[in-house]
Amino acid sequence: MRAPPERDSFTHPGLERSLMARRKKIYEGKAKILYEGPEPGTIVQYFKDDATAFNAEKKDVIDGKGVLNNRLSEFFMTGLTQIGVPTHFIRRLNMREQLVRNCEIIPLEIIVRNYAAGSMSKRLGIAEGTQLPRPIIEYCYKDDSLGDPLVSEEHIAAFGWASQQDMDDILSLALRVNDFMSGVMLAVGIRLVDFKIEIGRVYEGDFQRLIVADEISPDSCRLWDIETGQKLDKDVFRRDLGNLTDAYSEVARRLGVLPKSNVAKPTLIN
Repeated sequence: MRAPPERDSFTHPGLERSLMARRKKIYEGKAKILYEGPEPGTIVQYFKDDATAFNAEKKDVIDGKGVLNNRLSEFFMTGLTQIGVPTHFIRRLNMREQLVRNCEIIPLEIIVRNYAAGSMSKRLGIAEGTQLPRPIIEYCYKDDSLGDPLVSEEHIAAFGWASQQDMDDILSLALRVNDFMSGVMLAVGIRLVDFKIEIGRVYEGDFQRLIVADEISPDSCRLWDIETGQKLDKDVFRRDLGNLTDAYSEVARRLGVLPKSNVAKPTLIN
């Protein structure tokens, strides 16, 4: 299947709705829509402009957010693949869509924390920005109706969400993603405070392996400017700190993700 041509603006809602209506929708979440892929075992992942916070109690549509998250997730997933971390990413199709491998999602959000922030600060009374003695891994059960509650490895084992071998592999993957992401961000003056990932199972005959799935973007990370502490993630939306697209664009600019404009600078005539 030939990838559709890229569009050079953030939104063409009428055209997008027309194209999407022709495909079979598998699932629609808060930030993405999944469609049946062109080949068996594939899915088309479409990034929406919708922004939500506080378990979807706060909602808005932010022009360009989906385009930025698509590009940034492609960047991170490609980088992980290059260092040997398996992911579901196959290729980007256009400005808002990417082709990914179908997988069975383990019903957990895996949260990696390098600094105290958000719910950890509230639960434990630790000041935001406090560096943790080592990365801390937390697990939440994926269920929006329950508010994605924090769970322990005992819960995970008791309810059969993942085996002990799975948990060992998940821990290893999470720490490798953290090492990669921390280094990439540090190089462009951004502190990786925390992030969450999802893990999927893929089967090759009788063999099962785990891969990083869903997305990695400012929607799923806390990113602070190292010098100023400025937030460059979804907390901008959660806490009404400014323009979310500007924050995500700054991350993309520093990483060199967005294509450079070909518009020539004006020539001064003396």
